[in-house]
Amino acid sequence: MNLLFAWRYFRSKKTTNAINIIAWISVTAIAVGTASLIIILSVFNGFEELVKSLYGDFYASVKVVPAKRKTLHINTHQIQQIKAIKNIQAFDFVVEEKALLTGASQTIVTVKGVGDHYNSVNHIEQYIRRGSFDLGNVEYPSVVMGAGIENAVGANILRVLEPLTLYFPNKNAAFNSTEGLNAFNVLPSGTFVIQQEFDNKYIFTNLPFLKYMLNLKADEFSAIEFRTDLKAEQIVQKTLQKILGPSVKVLTRYEQNPSLYAVMQTEKWVIYAILSLILVVAAFNMVGALTMLVLEKQKDIAVLKAMGADEQRISAIFLLEGLLLAGIGTGIGFALGGTICLLQDYFHLLKLGGSTFIIDHYPVKSYATDYLLVLVTVTTIAVTAAWFTARKASVQLYALR
Repeated sequence: MNLLFAWRYFRSKKTTNAINIIAWISVTAIAVGTASLIIILSVFNGFEELVKSLYGDFYASVKVVPAKRKTLHINTHQIQQIKAIKNIQAFDFVVEEKALLTGASQTIVTVKGVGDHYNSVNHIEQYIRRGSFDLGNVEYPSVVMGAGIENAVGANILRVLEPLTLYFPNKNAAFNSTEGLNAFNVLPSGTFVIQQEFDNKYIFTNLPFLKYMLNLKADEFSAIEFRTDLKAEQIVQKTLQKILGPSVKVLTRYEQNPSLYAVMQTEKWVIYAILSLILVVAAFNMVGALTMLVLEKQKDIAVLKAMGADEQRISAIFLLEGLLLAGIGTGIGFALGGTICLLQDYFHLLKLGGSTFIIDHYPVKSYATDYLLVLVTVTTIAVTAAWFTARKASVQLYALR
């Protein structure tokens, strides 16, 4: 019954046309705010998925690193225990070290030596833009470098290949010795492009060569990288920690980059809070529309009270009126925002400025939880705004004239 009254008040023609205009302005404002929230949250989801996929292809699902020292030692028995873990799809040993790479010019790089199974752990091979993922061997090493490093040293694998030189610190040399660096010529075999952080920092080579250059023992590594399903990461992490003990730290993909994921989430919620202010402004319009409607329906309120309607019923009618305005606006906003996201996802209407090797358009990804969040937000704001007007309408005295 209360909803019927609210619906009739919404549809009925008012004596003052401004009431209808203000009501539809409030509906439009809510629709625009709702659509904006849906679109922005979907765009943030799209960028988050893109960044996670890029980092997920470069970083391992789970990574074992030394807890205190620079390298870790792993014995044959521990390797057998690791192989027995069911949720591990693949794993490989890696060694990382900073070095000086020289060609036409020089730059500091992080050299990552990887084994034969690294392509099963990491998807970097699909980001090769020139050449191939060929790392050579211990006698004839090759390197795969980021595009930024390729430019920094003046290398170009599409031309006649000229060797580059890698310089590593010699940890066995005396402090004042002239043999403080180990040097070796390497051939560039491929260039990858993922994103600037990786492209300007990393080069890859084969593990035996890097261990030889750093004078590492057979059981000595910088880290062990694992590939596993996202749902199994926590299980694998706990199992590995139990096997390898307190001398190592076992990190999931999120723990390897905690600041990145924290920043992404913070930015998303800050934008959500800012855009929610649009709905607060819309709520003021709704309060104005309901207040004018109360003034318009003074006689109806007096009649209802004379017929025995209590304050709760009067309050409920105008509260539902407010929710009706908010519901219509939210429905329009959901339809508008969802349609725009769908069109962007399929037709890539809005392009990114500049050039990129990954995508040329704004990515979008809609989740049902975002729609639920926006619905709860709109409902909370609408109920809060409508309650004050509805309460005032229920307690005020109106006379029949």
